[in-house]
Amino acid sequence: MALKNTKFGPQKIGEMLKDRKNLFFAGIGGISMNSLAHLSMLRGFDVAGYDRSESDITRKLEKNGAKVYYEANESHMKDREALIYTVAMPESNPEYRYAEENSIPVISRSDYLGYLMSDYRTRIGVSGTHGKSTTTAMIGKIFKDAGDRPTVLNGAVMKETGTVDIIGDREYFVFEACEYMDSFLEFFPTIAVVLNIEVDHVDYFNSLNQIVDSFTNFINIAGSDGYAVINLNDKDCIAAAEKSVCKVVSFAHENSNADYYSDNEVSVGGFPEFDVMHEGKKLARIKLKIPGEHNVSDALAAFAAASLCGVDPETIAASLSSFEGIKRRMEKICETDRGSHLYTDYAHHPTEITASIRGIRKICTGKLKIVFQPHTFSRTASLFDDFVRAFAGSEADEIILCDIYPARETNVYGVSSEMLSEAINAQSKPCSIVGDFDKTAEYVYSSSGEDDIIVVMGAGDVVKVSDIITDRHKA
Repeated sequence: MALKNTKFGPQKIGEMLKDRKNLFFAGIGGISMNSLAHLSMLRGFDVAGYDRSESDITRKLEKNGAKVYYEANESHMKDREALIYTVAMPESNPEYRYAEENSIPVISRSDYLGYLMSDYRTRIGVSGTHGKSTTTAMIGKIFKDAGDRPTVLNGAVMKETGTVDIIGDREYFVFEACEYMDSFLEFFPTIAVVLNIEVDHVDYFNSLNQIVDSFTNFINIAGSDGYAVINLNDKDCIAAAEKSVCKVVSFAHENSNADYYSDNEVSVGGFPEFDVMHEGKKLARIKLKIPGEHNVSDALAAFAAASLCGVDPETIAASLSSFEGIKRRMEKICETDRGSHLYTDYAHHPTEITASIRGIRKICTGKLKIVFQPHTFSRTASLFDDFVRAFAGSEADEIILCDIYPARETNVYGVSSEMLSEAINAQSKPCSIVGDFDKTAEYVYSSSGEDDIIVVMGAGDVVKVSDIITDRHKA
């Protein structure tokens, strides 16, 4: 069973840590947790932590002075004065259990992040079912290109920096705000960006109405002096903003009713180019280097947020036009010796799958093959028909499925990749399950040729298929 978020708030956490400098991070190698550990070290805390396996992230933390353990043991807590944990961690974790039994303060990741961000002047939280990492990276890049020194905590590696975070000064704090377990309600945005709202995280949320209400609560944290930046093409974003107590600014792809919208859009080599409009006037033209109409919407959100902070339109446009994207978001890995092109993508929700395939199809002149790993049993079961429609209705030539990635779950839903494959095949879209990652990699590599594109897609460990193909290509 997942742990719950603590709700201490910045003031109480500050009091708890006033005379405590030795922190322990459970899951320190995670995308978010390692950034919190990094920022904590820069603030003078002595940091240690546990993660299941060594990685580039943990090695970097160790190089910077953190002590990292790769086996969980209660002895690691004996010289620690507080523990930061992720809600995905089981209550049986020995470090967590020791802290609880010995009255060592335990603080959830989101609560601690809220504490860290509280003394930044402008805090921009990027929320939504899709596009958070890309938009967070866009906004961070805009500020850097404008000559500022933002602090950015992202959920994915940014290509420009090769890191998941940027540590700057106390002026701008840009962060990805995830709605899972209502974690984003522990944050303190002055500008709350909502990209889109859909049903997801069904192991926590019971209905779309509950999700919309959570986003309303997130928006309202900004208060009457703050802003909500919402997608006017998304009815649930509009619904979430209806009870907003803050000022609402809208963006939308090709919708002139929005405050910021795109016009005169064309596709050049599969990459979108468009004008950014405001009150009927052209502010700038953007030429994206990443494919897909969904990235136009993300760019408009970033444009609106940066404009509220006073960045001039031409600087924003130049920054977005040179944006390289982030890791595992339709990222080109290599061209194989068979002439095929290998990409990885993080899409794991039906809407994301549809958008990603539509975007990559525009730059694919050969066959398009998708290797997909469903993420969590609950999502696969609750959105099963949507997954079938996303793949069967796509322009992909072939789908290859891997076993479902369980993450924090057990399969109490009776769902499987075999069931999904059968349903997709029934809609006349070629779909198969080849076997483990090695067999999948061999199959898709050997069956792809000149100008074909292979996309290894999913939020789990399916990226290993890409690694296997890449290693073979290098060999």
